[in-house]
Amino acid sequence: MRIMEEIIGKEVLDSSAIIIGRIKDIEVNWESNEIEALIIGKGGISESLGLSGSETVIPYERVKQIGDKIILENEIS
Repeated sequence: MRIMEEIIGKEVLDSSAIIIGRIKDIEVNWESNEIEALIIGKGGISESLGLSGSETVIPYERVKQIGDKIILENEIS
């Protein structure tokens, strides 16, 4: 899936433009060919060395915009 190559590694910002991490992986529903969630690594040296287990899963519905960076919508209460 070409979109995966384009998204992995992009910075993710919350609705206040605060960097929350970078895209580490993507969860895909292969039956429907749709992205279900983004897996975000927290960053830092341990992340770049592959030692960090700290990641966040964000449902794809929260993505507001994808460009040079990925911007998320406000969290739904």
